[in-house]
Amino acid sequence: MLTAIDLACIRGDRRLFAGLGFTLGPGERLHVTGENGSGKTSLLRMLCGLSPPEEGEVRWTGVAIASLGDEYRQAVLYLGHHNALKEELTALENLLTTSALAGVALGDAEGCEALRRVGLAGREDLPVRFLSQGQKRRVALARLLWSPAPLWVLDEPYVALDAAAVGWLAEIIGAHIAGGGMAVLTSHQEVAIEGGVAQTLRLAA
Repeated sequence: MLTAIDLACIRGDRRLFAGLGFTLGPGERLHVTGENGSGKTSLLRMLCGLSPPEEGEVRWTGVAIASLGDEYRQAVLYLGHHNALKEELTALENLLTTSALAGVALGDAEGCEALRRVGLAGREDLPVRFLSQGQKRRVALARLLWSPAPLWVLDEPYVALDAAAVGWLAEIIGAHIAGGGMAVLTSHQEVAIEGGVAQTLRLAA
């Protein structure tokens, strides 16, 4: 269970939000909305433990994430605005490297199957620098197919995707939630995700 308690965020001399709280349990997802500059990405980084809140606390199963270290990092899959890919590596090499860093033993065959499922069959051995922005996003999203993390934190996951890929991603997120997983995501698009319990949190600009 993920719990946010009285979170506050300040950027420069501006307070983006304060007193923010919610609880997210298995089989639930939280859609964070708001205008650009309202603090959506800042909130997601707090939930991942990448940025400390100005005030308040984030807890995982009742324990402050600041005290959990690697135990919490292994429970979270974070996909930010940037795809976190190495341009000189192939799509497959990027996927295998990412899985190894997450402590998951992913073989070549499993990696190729994941890339096939995201529509990149035949491009597994291409350096990422030769892929389009949408294809690069698919390489990053292929992590969702093998990640054992119960909590997915996704910042604008639909960016650069065509309609078919948006539909595929919504199904993957829905299946994760249906299996008892949790997801926090931001999106400017209204995308239907089947199953689970949906919450919405709107940040004021």
